[in-house]
Amino acid sequence: MTRATRIRVAIVDDHAVVRSGLGAFLLAYDDLELVGEAGNGMEAVSLCDQIQPDVLLMDLVMPEMDGATATQIIRQRHPHIQVIALTSFKEETLVQQALEAGAISYLLKNVSADELVEAIRAAHVGRPTLAPEATQALIHAATHAPLPHYDLTPRELEVLTLIVEGLNNTEIARRLVVSRSTVKFHVSSILSKLGVASRTEAVALAVQHHLVP
Repeated sequence: MTRATRIRVAIVDDHAVVRSGLGAFLLAYDDLELVGEAGNGMEAVSLCDQIQPDVLLMDLVMPEMDGATATQIIRQRHPHIQVIALTSFKEETLVQQALEAGAISYLLKNVSADELVEAIRAAHVGRPTLAPEATQALIHAATHAPLPHYDLTPRELEVLTLIVEGLNNTEIARRLVVSRSTVKFHVSSILSKLGVASRTEAVALAVQHHLVP
């Protein structure tokens, strides 16, 4: 296989022993060629400006500049360079940051040699590869997204609960032993904080986001 047909790979990791190990591993495959190394995100950006590898193996937690930031800059400057996030961490925020920055794949460092090679080959032709843990993190993030925080006061939550029950302002005033003008003020504040224009919309939002019991 000629040099021209090989996949040109660069490694970014702040641990020299990791770079050395990955570099030695790449030598075992005829279709892969190690073309450069970097020890942090800033070095990675400079390296890509100079040699423009086909695929970049990018650590995420590094000094000077983290991997996600470097990935975003590199992808903006060189859209043809595919970045594989290769890290020891599987936290949701790291997975999301890496993929949002433009990484095509997310793998953990305990990945097997064959799996990493296949991920490099896949990335080179635009196909993503996600570690099972990364997929789980994305699913968990999507299904456990934090609820919007509307900053309703305890009294406003009481009023909203009664609105959901179908009470009008007079009935709410009687229930809470306050004046109608006070209830009207609370209702106006609730609609403003929820960003809705009517009581009906407020009820729908309250039910959707479980704002009231």
